[in-house]
Amino acid sequence: MTTQGSGKRALILARYGEIWLKGKNRREFERALARNTRAALRGLPGLEVHREHGQLRIYVDRRAAEAVRKLRDVFGFASLSPARGVERDLAEIQAAAMEATEEMLAGLPSDRKVPWRVQVKRSDKEFPLTSREIEIAVADFVLEKHMERFSIDLSKPEAVLGINVRPERAYVFSEKHAGAGGLPVGTLGRAVCLLSGGIDSPVAAWMGMKRGLEVAFLSFHSAPFLGEPSKRKIVRLVEELSRFQPRTRSYVAPFAKTQIAIRDAAPDGYRTILYRRMMQRIATKVAEMEGAGCVLTGECLGQVASQTLENLTCIEAASEIPVLRPLIAFDKGEVVGIARRIGTLAVSEEPEPDCCTVFQPARPVIRGRVKECEAIEAGLDWEGLVDEAVAGMEVRDFGGRKGRGD
Repeated sequence: MTTQGSGKRALILARYGEIWLKGKNRREFERALARNTRAALRGLPGLEVHREHGQLRIYVDRRAAEAVRKLRDVFGFASLSPARGVERDLAEIQAAAMEATEEMLAGLPSDRKVPWRVQVKRSDKEFPLTSREIEIAVADFVLEKHMERFSIDLSKPEAVLGINVRPERAYVFSEKHAGAGGLPVGTLGRAVCLLSGGIDSPVAAWMGMKRGLEVAFLSFHSAPFLGEPSKRKIVRLVEELSRFQPRTRSYVAPFAKTQIAIRDAAPDGYRTILYRRMMQRIATKVAEMEGAGCVLTGECLGQVASQTLENLTCIEAASEIPVLRPLIAFDKGEVVGIARRIGTLAVSEEPEPDCCTVFQPARPVIRGRVKECEAIEAGLDWEGLVDEAVAGMEVRDFGGRKGRGD
């Protein structure tokens, strides 16, 4: 992947996605996207990020492929193209188009003609040629040398040479990579995600980030009933998820004492619901520390016994802030597909138990009642248990990447 921007530097055009819908608030979203871009590419030599109408123009020294790979994890982009930037002159555009085409040919079949087209977007309406006229002029110039390799196909081309003529420059590119979509992380507030070692909660966190939430993670550990491998599994999941936001903080709360208290005071069937009510209370405390406005969970309606409508109502009633469940109507196969795509599935499938398996009831209640939960908890010092768990939390920061303001 070779691109030319300023001198011999690599240039990447990163086009906005949903930010276009934000009207008067768009500048705030653009600034956040630029900050997140700088954070994602921190350490790459020669990094420059420029905001322009509808896109970011990103320069790095040489390492364009690595930059594109990292940018595909930055929420807010619709597409990414390594590009050449040239003066707004037809001859320069044609020369850059020829260079881009010859790079493109290295990856195309050589035993047949490839359906191909030139596609022009003329954002600068003062440019003397129309989009169609530029397309014809560039196609004729390229085909004069490479007629044997291409056939013109405007409807279903296998290869596309893109040109964007803008007021500042013209850009030529032969690749267009899909971006992550969504909204820039941090533009819609903060959340605390209850992260288990399973498949669902990492996907829920990723989906929250995609909608603009900056996510902190809260996990629970039941030593001595669980060992250090279960903690290491959580660390690896957070490391994977930290690719998608500039900075990440993880909390691990001790939970064994709470579980023992619930085991000794509650009917077997209510244990899991009561565990999760306590998790909600601890998450509320963490949210206060983080300035977060909601809790994210990986719960899905009907997937397991604790996730009936009645049981979810019991669990949420213990929270003092909104509980968001991005996966509420997903099938398991859909969740697995996303987990595989974002890189968390392999870690989640490692056979390490999480804390909810400790003292797990043989016959959990299916339709719990809030009043019954509250009656059981009246015999517990649940406030003391929450405070002790919060005081004993392990806190760890991941990445620590922070972009400069612009």
